[in-house]
Amino acid sequence: MTLKRMDNMGIVVRELGPAIEFFAELGLELEGRAVIEGDWAGRVTGLGEQHVEIAMMRTPDGHSRLELSRFIEPEVVADHSNAPVNALGYLRVMFTVTDLEDTLKRLTARGAHLVGEVVRYQDAYSLCYIRGPEGLLIGLAEELGGS
Repeated sequence: MTLKRMDNMGIVVRELGPAIEFFAELGLELEGRAVIEGDWAGRVTGLGEQHVEIAMMRTPDGHSRLELSRFIEPEVVADHSNAPVNALGYLRVMFTVTDLEDTLKRLTARGAHLVGEVVRYQDAYSLCYIRGPEGLLIGLAEELGGS
């Protein structure tokens, strides 16, 4: 087998501060911030000259990371912030939470809004989608029945 693990998922945002605060409220921990630039970075991404500010957020279990990126150069070229869940390409990230109702209250206070409604999937999960900062689509799941 060649796959060892998934290191992180990247999300491009216009402003890092509000996105960091939002994901910290969700329960991710800021692992670090950095500026990425130079010839090597442009060769990896295929963008050439680039100047990007990133923040790496870590899940409480330490197994997953979310890389938030703010491109200074080159400018952002597409905006999928209002795309529906059936649009092509990356669209959402899903998090399991311990208390969905409380999580929704806290994130709503930070500007999130429910996309549809909270639904129950069998006796396994309560699920919903929210729009977070900059329209990011985020799935939330609470395990039910001691799953």
